[in-house]
Amino acid sequence: MAEQRQIEIFSAGCAVCEEAIALVRGIACPSCTVTVRDMGDPAVATRAAELGIGTVPAVVVDGALAACCTGRVGADALRAAGVGQPLP
Repeated sequence: MAEQRQIEIFSAGCAVCEEAIALVRGIACPSCTVTVRDMGDPAVATRAAELGIGTVPAVVVDGALAACCTGRVGADALRAAGVGQPLP
C-alpha cells in the first residue's frame, strides 16, 4: 500500500474553520489522510504551538505548516503544499 500524505487541520470550530475543513476535504485525493484537530484540547493546542501555529484555521501537511496559513486558507496554496497530490 502506498504512503499517505498526512494533513492536519487545526480548528476552533468557527465558521471560517469549517470552511477551511470543507475546502481541504474537497481537494484532498485518495492518497491524503485528513485529520481535524480541535484547539479546545490542551494536547492539540500544545502541538499547535510546537508547529508555530498562531491563528486558526491552520493546515499542516506532512508535519509542516502550509504557507497558506499565514492568512486565510486558499486552494492554490494548499495544492502548492501538496494537498490533493499523491506521493511519488
